[in-house]
Amino acid sequence: MILMAPRLPQPLVARLEERYTLLGPMERSEAGFVPAGAEEARALITLGGIRTDAALIGALPGLRLVLCYGTGFEGVDLQAAAARGIAVTNAGEANAEAVAEFAMGLVLASGRKIAEGDRYVREGRWTGNAVERLPLVPGLYGRRLGVYGLGAIGRRIATRAAAFGMEIAYHNRRVAEGVPYAYHDSLASLARWSDVLMVAVRAAPKNRHAVNAAVLEALGPEGEVVNISRGSVVDTEALCDALERRAIAGAALDVFEDEPKVPERLRAIPSVVLTPHVAAYAASAQNAQRQLVLDNLEAFFAGRPLSSVVA
Repeated sequence: MILMAPRLPQPLVARLEERYTLLGPMERSEAGFVPAGAEEARALITLGGIRTDAALIGALPGLRLVLCYGTGFEGVDLQAAAARGIAVTNAGEANAEAVAEFAMGLVLASGRKIAEGDRYVREGRWTGNAVERLPLVPGLYGRRLGVYGLGAIGRRIATRAAAFGMEIAYHNRRVAEGVPYAYHDSLASLARWSDVLMVAVRAAPKNRHAVNAAVLEALGPEGEVVNISRGSVVDTEALCDALERRAIAGAALDVFEDEPKVPERLRAIPSVVLTPHVAAYAASAQNAQRQLVLDNLEAFFAGRPLSSVVA
């Protein structure tokens, strides 16, 4: 028996139902809430942003495997899972290419004011033949991209940004081996160096509000923030303050602190590009993620090693 916490894509649901008894989705996210019969579930399919805490794990005595459909697993209590001998997997690098290309799309959309240009045309404001129809922007060539989190996604973003002629540096917990980019030993230092600060770090409690008022101040009035990580990494109130005061030039966000709720204050700021957490929504990435879930379930029930194990 398999329990799904979120509403999964229908193609995956159909394939799961061919081989397993499937319960869910769990319509509420309160700790410990499970549908009738879920105590027999051997595997739970969830998302990193959904709480899989000790209370929920305790309510599922048959549970032996947690599969995170995406790359994030911040909502899973890894200690509680380990105490019960429960394996935890994620999507690994299955969606890394798609997220990286979307990240560069946000860099372009924000830096080249693509959304602003779209509104300009739709609102009928393009009426003259002046050379300068919108304010000039710096462009990407020669600009500095600071990558906060040079993991599977961050490295791919750096490669794509370099193809645009951008200079790359990064901040990690430790120096990454085999990369040509400059390392900064603090996020504030990276922000001070950057024209664009790319947030690609893994979500974790210690990273909550890592991009705070001080980091945004270090980024400066010409700087921009792009976040394709998790909303919790950026202090939303501090970001709004910086944007409203024009302490930074702009932002592009695919993730938010309390999804799907996006604060009205943030939505009212014209220098922000907002998208509904869709960086991984490319057919190639979704197909790869679905197949990884299916492969791990098959391996689990067959007693074979799992892929993309995080705990």
